[in-house]
Amino acid sequence: MKLSQILFSQGFGTRRVCAGMVYAGLVSHQGRELDDPDEDFATDGLVLHVEGRAWPYHAKALVLLHKPAGYECSQKPKHHPSVMTLLPPPLRERGVQPIGRLDEDTTGLLLLTDDGTLIHRLTSPKHHVPKVYEVGCKHPVDATQVQRLLDGVVLDDDPAPVRAAACEAVGETGLRLTLTEGKYHQVKRMVAAVSNRVETLHRSRFGHLEIPADLKPGQWIWVPGWNEPAG
Repeated sequence: MKLSQILFSQGFGTRRVCAGMVYAGLVSHQGRELDDPDEDFATDGLVLHVEGRAWPYHAKALVLLHKPAGYECSQKPKHHPSVMTLLPPPLRERGVQPIGRLDEDTTGLLLLTDDGTLIHRLTSPKHHVPKVYEVGCKHPVDATQVQRLLDGVVLDDDPAPVRAAACEAVGETGLRLTLTEGKYHQVKRMVAAVSNRVETLHRSRFGHLEIPADLKPGQWIWVPGWNEPAG
């Protein structure tokens, strides 16, 4: 694939802009400054350096963001900055979107991609991809509340019970809750249904992925690919 086409596919701008970056000496490969936007490269395992930053080629982007509080999972936020502002311009340019949403005050693992098929797969209830939440509650958590969440609670917009795939008390006022659905404000509404209230909410796991210990809030990393069984 031609170099300018590669840069274009990665979100660095129009083909003319990408060619200009090459002519300006802003792109290198394995320590060699590149000067021909029409130079061909095999994309498998390709890592370019663009403006001094390593940029691995991905036909489809999939990134993991450690979402901090105070950000909305929306392209057009209403009250707080968008999580998109935490990503570099090329990722925003190629149109990555959150896979599901976290509330403004919820922290933790957020996946973003420009792969529409993957978004559908990971948000479809029939695939049962588990998400784990660490919940801080206002009132003490008891065994009855845990069992009710496992047995299923009824939310106000659906007569069918909604069940936690797994649930355990963590300390006096904490819960570790695993869900395989993604209803609106689901964790908060489920906890409210057992006469408690969510004070803090953090997603610690999505499928087989966890937040790396050294990834600080507001930082992101590439995810090599999604290999979770479809279920």
